[in-house]
Amino acid sequence: MKHLLLSLVLLLLASGARAVAAGPAPKALIARRLQLKLDSLQRANGFPGVTFAAVLPNGEEILLASGMADSALHIPMKPTHRMLSGSNGKTLFSAVAMVLAEQGLFNLDDKIEKHISVVPWFDRIPNARSITMRMLMNHTSGIEEYYELGDFMQKLKEVPSRTWTPKESFSYVFDREPLFVAGAGWGYADTNYLLLGYILERLSGRTMYDLAKTHVLAPYKLKDTEPSVKQRFDRLAVGYSSPASPFPFHGAVAKNGKLVFSPQFEWTGGGFVSSAADLAAWAKGLYYLKAVSPERRAAMREGVKANTGKDHLYGLGMQIRPGGEAGFGYGHSGWFPGYLTDAEYFPDLDLALAIQFNTDDMRLLKRSTHDYLLELAKVIRTTQSENKKGS
Repeated sequence: MKHLLLSLVLLLLASGARAVAAGPAPKALIARRLQLKLDSLQRANGFPGVTFAAVLPNGEEILLASGMADSALHIPMKPTHRMLSGSNGKTLFSAVAMVLAEQGLFNLDDKIEKHISVVPWFDRIPNARSITMRMLMNHTSGIEEYYELGDFMQKLKEVPSRTWTPKESFSYVFDREPLFVAGAGWGYADTNYLLLGYILERLSGRTMYDLAKTHVLAPYKLKDTEPSVKQRFDRLAVGYSSPASPFPFHGAVAKNGKLVFSPQFEWTGGGFVSSAADLAAWAKGLYYLKAVSPERRAAMREGVKANTGKDHLYGLGMQIRPGGEAGFGYGHSGWFPGYLTDAEYFPDLDLALAIQFNTDDMRLLKRSTHDYLLELAKVIRTTQSENKKGS
């Protein structure tokens, strides 16, 4: 009998030990595996550095980094480093627009002539009389990208610290033929969001950055995110721009903690410096934008066909991309000279992810930023699944 009792006790102890071994703290285990994956990707591909953030279904955050924030000075990348987030900033300005629409300042299907036809240059905008506010927000206006035209790049090179007015920037598209009839195609262009910002400032009487602070930065506590209207930022990782960049700045785009040119021109086409932590938190915040009605949230997620990838859609300042087993991701990528960003929320997983690279050289990444997010999402899904089975 004693031997039988002893055997039962030993069996129970062994079972308990297996249960503990199979179920370590989920966040800690996920973080370890993500760090291993991130380090492996950085070593295999050779990009300078990367930051990554995840907001798990239970609200816990995982913040990681790998590689170098400054390759010349051998400064390691930290999760707290910040980078220019490029076009991801459109998500903040789109949210501002939706809040203003909610307040009754405009309707999505208003033609823009209703709001700015009085300006003397209005009819010089391609498709001026047929563009709606919605078309600006989902890039179906037929307007092309301004910074690829005329002498924009030459002027930027000659005076890198120059301050640009919105009109100076979008005037590069004046009197040009539209890419297509308004609403009949899709053509991504920052120009759409510069015009949107110009209109919204006239309607509201406030600056777009002030509106973003009121409706996004403050309520969502995005403390690492600030307007990119200067050349020096705290905790800025040095970005490295590809020789193939259309901008006239290649190699390191920051020296001694200062950008070699002013990013101010980007404005509502992007317009922020941020961290992976803020970007992940905001990706989820954007999807559930609490300041607008369910109908407006649905309008934001209603996508038109985009040419950014197979089965990709574009909503109102929101990319909608298939993620295989992860389901559709809702968010936005970003490119700015020297930096790449992506952030998405996957509602099927209740998972928000963000990643930033301090290079814009896609040859080093060897795949899209979206693919990196999917690969890291798989690590999380697999770890969670294994943990459930072992518990």
